[in-house]
Amino acid sequence: MKWTKKSGKEPPATPAVRRVTLDHEKHGDRLPPGQILTGKWPVLHYGSIPTVDLARWRFTIQGLVEVPVTLDWKAMNALPHSTRTNDIHCVTHWSRFDNVWEGILAKDVLALAKPSPEARYVMVHGFDGYTTNVPLDVLTDPGSILAFRHDGEPLAAEHGGPCRLITPPSHYLWKSAKWVSGFELMKDDRPGLWERNGYHMNGDPFREERYS
Repeated sequence: MKWTKKSGKEPPATPAVRRVTLDHEKHGDRLPPGQILTGKWPVLHYGSIPTVDLARWRFTIQGLVEVPVTLDWKAMNALPHSTRTNDIHCVTHWSRFDNVWEGILAKDVLALAKPSPEARYVMVHGFDGYTTNVPLDVLTDPGSILAFRHDGEPLAAEHGGPCRLITPPSHYLWKSAKWVSGFELMKDDRPGLWERNGYHMNGDPFREERYS
């Protein structure tokens, strides 16, 4: 029987709903609710792509730390390099599996500043003025990395190059600030740019914490 409003049956699923259903049947709990899998890497960001001069590039760690830190590009790259493979999940409903990131672990950079005992949250800053908040324990997680390379290639400017933060897949990708320029350690949580505009303060894709 053809569906009509009076038929008493559920309306047919849209192509997008069918795609979500099929992807979840195939990938199970690895894929968060409401997400579809893609092999592409869509380009999404707030504002325009900043021009980052490596000669003037600086990364700062300030706030509740014992030793404020400022690193230039050479000093950052002199730190031990690491590689991490993870999945990324965008709040706009796409996910991409098995991304390989090369860079410096966020916890190794934070260790230089010796976070104060009362520090519990971090405001992540970008060269474009972008901000986003994350708990400190997210950045001390060994899955968080300040990435220079993606899948064997230098990180492209449209994806946050020369350096972007990548948090574990337990957080939507908007928490992984592009063109990252520093960490500000805080006692109390406060919202960043998208959080001030209705996005969730935590942003766990497996709980669909998209909006507040």
